[in-house]
Amino acid sequence: MTTTTQLTPHEVTGFASTAARLAGEISTVVLGKPQVVRLTLTALFAQGHVLLEDVPGVGKTTLARAVAATVHGHWRRIQFTPDLLPADVSGVTIFNQSTQGFEFHPGPVFANIVIADEINRASPKTQSALLEVMEERTVTVDGVRHPVPRPFLVVATQNPVEMDGTYRLPEAQLDRFLVRLSVGYPDEQTEIEVLRGATLRSPEALDPVTDTATVGQLIQLAQRVHIADPLYGYAVRLAAGTRTHPQIRVGVSPRGVIALTRAACAYALIGGRGFVLPEDLKALLEPVFAHRLLLTADAQLRGVTAAEVLADVVRSVPVPLPAGQPAAAGV
Repeated sequence: MTTTTQLTPHEVTGFASTAARLAGEISTVVLGKPQVVRLTLTALFAQGHVLLEDVPGVGKTTLARAVAATVHGHWRRIQFTPDLLPADVSGVTIFNQSTQGFEFHPGPVFANIVIADEINRASPKTQSALLEVMEERTVTVDGVRHPVPRPFLVVATQNPVEMDGTYRLPEAQLDRFLVRLSVGYPDEQTEIEVLRGATLRSPEALDPVTDTATVGQLIQLAQRVHIADPLYGYAVRLAAGTRTHPQIRVGVSPRGVIALTRAACAYALIGGRGFVLPEDLKALLEPVFAHRLLLTADAQLRGVTAAEVLADVVRSVPVPLPAGQPAAAGV
């Protein structure tokens, strides 16, 4: 963000090099999805969380496990089911007979990377156990706040097709996720490689590329990426375009705009730049904004998607250009 300390070329290239090594290692098990991998790393360095929403069998959990394996830190996986309780996620306070005192036993959420598999299969009460920790990085049990390890990343998966036995994520929960991604089906050549099996590796076989201390330093570097004032205005106008669009019932909140600019900083630095371009904001608009929108009932009946509405917003908002040049409409 705006800062008095400018990134040096050495810091920019060092960040980009580490991100490239992480992406390269993850891509050995997540084949043919470089942009999905880059966006996942963007969330990691922007201190956000990732919601992977797609049909079964396309590699959602593999991607989440690969990210955990390449960062040498503590990670846990939670399999969400209808009978899962909030205490099974956050932890519980138990009375110790030997010490005659209460002791806190942390749950699986106390890790650097938490994989929340099939998050929409848990009840709303259990889902709400993640609200505090995803926003504040703390867990409150019996009135006592417990900080979770840093860095902290939640990678959640859900199947948007099979709705039997699932609970829709509420807007407050969706707003905690920096990006919502779809892995998608592989192309023909990639699927042939999958069938051959010769190039496939298990996520557990991946070599750690970096550790949590280094990731923490890279997060601090991402916070020093420069965003020019006209780009702050551009981000705000893009959000305002969602709030006034006739096909949108609820537009993007200020938290969504903050998420967009934070993500743009990490996205630019992964690309080897210490400054944000309008193209960075455009590239991130759908993954950051789409899950935060509520379309009107009429738009939903006509099959309009959030991506289509956002494309319309981009076209209607002028892109800021260097001083002395007229603004041009978004493409």
